[in-house]
Amino acid sequence: MTRTRIEGLLAAFPKLMNTGKQHTFVETESVRYVYQPMEKLYMVLITTKNSNILEDLETLRLFSRVIPEYCRALEENEISEHCFDLIFAFDEIVALGYRENVNLAQIRTFTEMDSHEEKVFRAVRETQEREAKAEMRRKAKELQQARRDAERQGKKAPGFGGFGSSAVSGGTTAAMITETIIETEKPKVAPAPARPSGPSKALKLGAKGKEVDNFVDKLKSEGENIMTSVGKRSTEAAKVLAPPVNMESVHMKIEEKISLTCGRDGGLQNMELHGMIMLHISDEKFARIRLHVENEDKRGVQLQTHPNVDKKLFTAESQIGLKNPEKSFPINSDVGVLKWRLQTTEESFIPLTINCWPSESGNSCDVNIEYELQEESLELNDVIITIPLPSGVGAPVIGEIDGEYRHDSRRNLLEWCLPVIDAKNKSGSLEFSIAGQPSDFFPVQVSFVSKKNYCNIQVTKVTQVDGNSPVRFSTETTFLVDKYEIL
Repeated sequence: MTRTRIEGLLAAFPKLMNTGKQHTFVETESVRYVYQPMEKLYMVLITTKNSNILEDLETLRLFSRVIPEYCRALEENEISEHCFDLIFAFDEIVALGYRENVNLAQIRTFTEMDSHEEKVFRAVRETQEREAKAEMRRKAKELQQARRDAERQGKKAPGFGGFGSSAVSGGTTAAMITETIIETEKPKVAPAPARPSGPSKALKLGAKGKEVDNFVDKLKSEGENIMTSVGKRSTEAAKVLAPPVNMESVHMKIEEKISLTCGRDGGLQNMELHGMIMLHISDEKFARIRLHVENEDKRGVQLQTHPNVDKKLFTAESQIGLKNPEKSFPINSDVGVLKWRLQTTEESFIPLTINCWPSESGNSCDVNIEYELQEESLELNDVIITIPLPSGVGAPVIGEIDGEYRHDSRRNLLEWCLPVIDAKNKSGSLEFSIAGQPSDFFPVQVSFVSKKNYCNIQVTKVTQVDGNSPVRFSTETTFLVDKYEIL
């Protein structure tokens, strides 16, 4: 099959698919599409019409079971990130258009390409290297001790056979090894770089960096206290990216992302929220545990557990545990155990309402923007409301403002910055004037972060499977904006 033929078949699939029907296959004159919905995505198998549809459905199920092995979430960006792993796994299922007789465990083994002989070879080589290094250190100590004894007695250091081809070469080796051991104890001083004898036009990579480093070394040798900018930047980055200080052996990361679109005249066009609980275990003795989940949400959130989680246990007792209690959760890796989704057009669900009123006044436009926190249990941090401005008309004239503002003249944006919006500071306004039309100030975009989640789904307790004893755990909650627009 040519590439254009495959692309044509794939392009025709969305037009042929009818969501109103219960079956999951579509036939044309030449091919049959067998498909399976996977949240927002579809797994599609294209076969000939004379193919056995029962075998095709079994193959399709195997394909769909492979994806959670490599992707934590069934989303387009996650699948794109692991596309090569998935292609290699798919290649084990189908070869030259025909189904291979393999199961999921065999696919995992084939793609890992695990070799017992290679492990044995590496272990033997590492052992030999360690023994050789230990023997070298022992010989060096013997030679050094012999030289010290000879110097005490006023004799010439004896030569040793076995390290070289003769006694002379052995003595030379002893001297070299001894000098090396003594020299390593002294502080190294970087030699001054030799200047070239003639002009050179060749490109030297990193030459400037070396000169700077040598200059800094000279300053340090003279007693100056030098702090490089690179060190500062790395320290600041470490502070930003540092994990929570009280991170326990069992750590939960609860993350929610909101995507919201409102109309400028009011009305919620679409609001979609995705949340997930990620479990990270760093100690093997806490690998067999159960999470007690408390769901106080009353908005109709759709919950979904990981395929390996016991759904009956979660439905009956709101506990997250593996289907097989004897198995353990993975160690030192983030595992998504529960996710939820909320999609609505109910205006009362909007966490932060934005009201933008531009009104023409002669040649200019007076703009009034208000915000109000509807979900008072939230605390929004680092809120930035971005308003586009017309180009080539200068800076806006700010009237009244709650908070601070930044004018980005290059991108023609006005950023209204509010450090915290909570129940005590639930509303505020901004007024400014600038030349332009009312349509110039849309879309308004909002960004924020919060340490409280929107859907109020929390892990209240963690217990061990054996004995039901409580386990110390830590929780990190983040509520982020994927898209928040007023069009």
